[in-house]
Amino acid sequence: MPHAPDPAPETAPPPDPSPPAHLAARAVSWRNAFAWYEDGMRLVKRQPATWAMLAFLTLAAEFALEAVPGFGPVLGKIVVPLVACGMLYAAAAADRGEKPSLFHALTAFRAPAPAILAVVAAGALTFAAEAFAAWWVADVNLLGPDAGAGDLTTAAIAGIYAIGILASLPLTFVPFHVLFEQVAPGAAFAVSWDGFVLNTQPLLIYAAVSLVLLGFGLLTMGIGLVLVLPLWAASSYAAWKDVFAVREPPPG
Repeated sequence: MPHAPDPAPETAPPPDPSPPAHLAARAVSWRNAFAWYEDGMRLVKRQPATWAMLAFLTLAAEFALEAVPGFGPVLGKIVVPLVACGMLYAAAAADRGEKPSLFHALTAFRAPAPAILAVVAAGALTFAAEAFAAWWVADVNLLGPDAGAGDLTTAAIAGIYAIGILASLPLTFVPFHVLFEQVAPGAAFAVSWDGFVLNTQPLLIYAAVSLVLLGFGLLTMGIGLVLVLPLWAASSYAAWKDVFAVREPPPG
């Protein structure tokens, strides 16, 4: 009786070239909030002029679109968050030992459509909180043609921005997951919320420091924001790596 041929050896599936996403948040000490800013400062110091220009491009995009009658302010809520993500890419580049580039301001526009939608949605939710606060406190429509026309007192402006910062805390980690790890938007929002719930205390301290830095930016007629925005972006990058135990910077 002829011998049956031996079965062909099973071949293992090729390894996934993309590393697994970091979707498990961990609780960290409240003291880490200050370490995030320290780490962020170290990243910004590597190319401060480029960081300042990325912040300037973000502010210029916002002011330019706000000045466009009609659809300009709405378009700004789509474009400006994506331009601002350039500073997140700059943080990752600096973390890899590379030089941040002004071209990072355009990188988020080349992201997959779901990632772009997630970034815009996170920014829109933060703005919605600010808009509600402006309407509640001063009966001002932030999307209206008369927004910012002197109807807001200094205390009201501070309160609106404080509410915006607080509203952004549960969304802090969404851009990192969708842009750097290609996580689905729903999962990105869910794990960002988990990171917030587990680290409410350090994130509230982080928000308090952010509000102080914002006050500095406003007291300098907005000029100081070219320093504040990079520090915010770099420190939030450090927070993401800490809370989600990201050991290596994302690849370029």
